[in-house]
Amino acid sequence: MTSRSLIARTFRLESLNFVLTNCFPRRLATSLVGRISKSEQPLVRGISIGVWRFFCDLDLSEAKKTEFTSLRDCFIRELKEGARPINPDPGILTSPCDAIVGACGTIERGDLLQVKGSAYPLAELLRDPELAEFYRGGSYVTLRLTAAMYHRFHAPHDCHVERVTHIWGDVWNVNPSTLARVPKLFCKNERAIIRTRLDAGGHLLTLVPVAAVLVAGIRLRFADLVVNPRLSQPPATASDVHFRKGEEMGWFEHGSTILLLAPQGFVLTDNVQTGTIIRMGQPLMRLASSPASPQ
Repeated sequence: MTSRSLIARTFRLESLNFVLTNCFPRRLATSLVGRISKSEQPLVRGISIGVWRFFCDLDLSEAKKTEFTSLRDCFIRELKEGARPINPDPGILTSPCDAIVGACGTIERGDLLQVKGSAYPLAELLRDPELAEFYRGGSYVTLRLTAAMYHRFHAPHDCHVERVTHIWGDVWNVNPSTLARVPKLFCKNERAIIRTRLDAGGHLLTLVPVAAVLVAGIRLRFADLVVNPRLSQPPATASDVHFRKGEEMGWFEHGSTILLLAPQGFVLTDNVQTGTIIRMGQPLMRLASSPASPQ
């Protein structure tokens, strides 16, 4: 196959993926799949997990258990002890999740890159102009979890969670073909803004889990909150909840994205480049030498 034919084929596949995952009532499909995923009826469970494994390169060899009660149970599986070693260097922020690295780099003029040639304002993502201004000149990384990946996320360093804000929104797919077609997608989707204060230097680090189409749920262990477009609930606030580096903070109930924001002085480690795969616990950023955090 020639390079031109390969490019054309890839474009057709991405276009088909965009149509199949976005050009239908997304909330209706999300609600339906959410119910199916929780079903413990043996036939439904077997078919749904079988279909998932057929379309995804799913590896369950690291899972803590080998039998699952439902598709959801398999999707949010825990891993065997030691499957994700946590980098012990106190000067390193580790990846909160398994992911494919998306756009990353410096937050210039208050904008983040969604895909090449398409940016979105941080203030619109956070719905907090003061917080967005604080991160101007800082670093960011977009971490995309595919459907087959481990879906729990963890603290990137020893920290306290100061506040969690739930922002209602849509449930667009967050795969590359959709990101290339839907401007400011992360500003449109359901998401949680998790403000954490690092024990080291008091730096303010913000994680933004973004929900996606189909199951869409984000479960936070520490805030008694399920970020879920199927439920009607007010924003939640959590304060002074402490996590050790690598400790579990929550999980996605479908493939999605986490955006991580760090203030000036933090730099991405050499292994973090767009398109590379990173695992939870591996180096992500190096800590700044001096604190700079708003109260």
